[in-house]
Amino acid sequence: MRMQLFIIYVIMIAASASFSYAKDINSHHLKASFKSQKTSPVAHHGQLSVDGTFIRDVKKEVISLAGVSLFWSNTGWGQERFYNSEAIASFAKDWKAGIIRIAMGAQGTGSYLEKRKANLDRVTSVIDAAIANEIYVIVDWHSHQAEQNLDAAIEFFTFIAERYGNTPNLIYEIYNEPLNDISWELIVKPYSETIINAIRKIDPNNLIIVGTPSWSQDVDLAADNPILDQHNLLYALHFYAASHKNELREKAEYAISKGLPLIISEWGTVSSDGDGFMDEESTLEWLRFIRKNNLTHLNWAVSDKNEAASILTKGADSSGPWRPQDLTSSGKFVQKIIREW
Repeated sequence: MRMQLFIIYVIMIAASASFSYAKDINSHHLKASFKSQKTSPVAHHGQLSVDGTFIRDVKKEVISLAGVSLFWSNTGWGQERFYNSEAIASFAKDWKAGIIRIAMGAQGTGSYLEKRKANLDRVTSVIDAAIANEIYVIVDWHSHQAEQNLDAAIEFFTFIAERYGNTPNLIYEIYNEPLNDISWELIVKPYSETIINAIRKIDPNNLIIVGTPSWSQDVDLAADNPILDQHNLLYALHFYAASHKNELREKAEYAISKGLPLIISEWGTVSSDGDGFMDEESTLEWLRFIRKNNLTHLNWAVSDKNEAASILTKGADSSGPWRPQDLTSSGKFVQKIIREW
């Protein structure tokens, strides 16, 4: 009898430890909300849709994906070298990313506005690789003043929709980060409605992400005046953990309470300028918020630029897979999050 009681006691202790471990987000192990799957993300989830504040898969299950964002695609900026199929395969297979984001440079030197073919070639190579690896891919018009180049944005998204709109992998992000002095009601919303209409003429179903003012933080403004008569829309919320804390989460909570579906299409462990220290405590607070609300999220950035937001050390191989010494402190932290999401 004593032996039986001892065995029961050991089992209870083990179960309690396991429960505490799963709940302890500070251990950096985030309890998975979905069953382990042997199939690829797209094969498992299929066509995505927006239902209320959630992204649902083809089986109508709520999903939350984790991945990384490539750096600006601009020619000559040095980070375009990561726009290759081998790098995407490394994120899909080694990092277990369910989604990747393309940052199509839409302003500055070497951008789509100056080097159209070179940027398109990079973007299409990544989309093709995402499809081949059966992960989702966000195609982002990476600009802070997209309304100034409306025709170019229509041209770009028309091309992307015609080429890839029939694949369930594709997600459009039509305005990366409007500046803080750009009006949601007068500029961002009308611009977004124009681009959405252009896409929907070709692709009626795939998700579209709408940027919000103040570097995609003022989701409360969009919640008070959302885009109507459209479906499968998400609204971008961006944060950098060392700069943005509870005040921004309160904005997000307000937007969600109003029924606005959010996606964190860009986030960093550091300051909003892409540098500074890695704020693990704040990042973990954000991850708790993300998990609670079943949000999809992508870390910035796939880069070896000399700044703290980069996940790769200077001179890291362009293609991967990357060794621990190839990853920055932020890169190691982010890799663990994505692998265990």
